[in-house]
Amino acid sequence: MAELVVYGIVLGSIIALGAIGLTLVYGIVRFANFAHGEFMTLGAYMTLFIVTILLPWVGFPDSRFGSLSFGWRMVIAFPLAMAAVALVAIFLDRILYKKLRTKKSGPVILAMASLGASFIVRMTILIIWGSDFVFFRPGLMRPALYLPIGIKIRPDEIVIFFTAIFLVILLHLFLKKTKMGKAMRATADNTDLALVTGIDTEHIIIWTWAIGGSLAAAGGILYGIDVQLHPGMGWAFLIPIFAATILGTIGNIYGALVGGFVIGIAQQVSTAFLPPTYKLAVAFMIMILILLIRPQGLFGKE
Repeated sequence: MAELVVYGIVLGSIIALGAIGLTLVYGIVRFANFAHGEFMTLGAYMTLFIVTILLPWVGFPDSRFGSLSFGWRMVIAFPLAMAAVALVAIFLDRILYKKLRTKKSGPVILAMASLGASFIVRMTILIIWGSDFVFFRPGLMRPALYLPIGIKIRPDEIVIFFTAIFLVILLHLFLKKTKMGKAMRATADNTDLALVTGIDTEHIIIWTWAIGGSLAAAGGILYGIDVQLHPGMGWAFLIPIFAATILGTIGNIYGALVGGFVIGIAQQVSTAFLPPTYKLAVAFMIMILILLIRPQGLFGKE
C-alpha cells in the first residue's frame, strides 16, 4: 500500500501541473478549457520530435544520465516543447477564443469551442505521428531503487516529482514577486477593477495561456518519461485534472496542487481493490462527490 501511495504522489504531481494550468486559465478567462488535455499530449509529442528528429539531425549527441532513461536531448527538448505549446495555446486564443469573447459569447460556447479545438489538435497529432504507442527512448527500463518499508521506485519517477515541484515553485515566485504575476492575480480577483486601474487584461490573458499551456506540456512530457506516449493520453487526463481543479477550488492554484496529489493517490491506491481500468472512474466519482457535498471545493468559502 505504501508503494501505491508513492506512485500516487508521482502521478499526482503530473495531474497537478495540468490542474494548475487549467485553474489558472479558468480564473482569468472564465471558461472550462476542454483542450487542456491535448496540450499535455502535444507537449509530449513535440518533445518526441525534438529528441528523435531535430536534435539528431543537427548532430547533437545524447547519453543517459546514470540510472535515468534520458540524457541531454531531453533536457534541451523540455523547455523548447513547453515554449512551443505555449505558442499554440496563445494562437488558439487569438484566432478562436478572443473572437468569441469579443462577441460576448458565454462560457458554454467557449467550452464547446475548446472541445472542437481539442479534436483538431488530437487529429493533427494522429495524422503526423500515427496511433501507435511510442517511447522517447526505446530500451529496457532502468532498475528501480529500493526504499524503506518495501517501496520500489525508479530514478525517473523521483526526477518527475521534483521537476513538477520545481515548476510549481517557479510559478509561485512569478505570481508573488513579479509585476506581471501581481497583475494576473489582480485580474483573476476582479477583471473590471483591473481594467479601471489600467491593467491591460488582454496582455494578461496572453500570459495566462502561455503559462497554462506550458505547464500542461510539462505534465505531458513527464508522463511520457514515466510510461509511454499515445495520442489519447491527454484526453485520458482530462477528467483527473478537472477533478483536481474542482476538488482544490476552481481558480486556486495551490488548491489544484493539493487536488492533484489527492486524485493521483486515490487513483493508484484504488488499484489495490479494483482493476487499473477503473482509475478514471475513481477520479470521476471524486469529482461528482465534491460537486454534491462541497461544490466550492476544499479551499472555497462557504
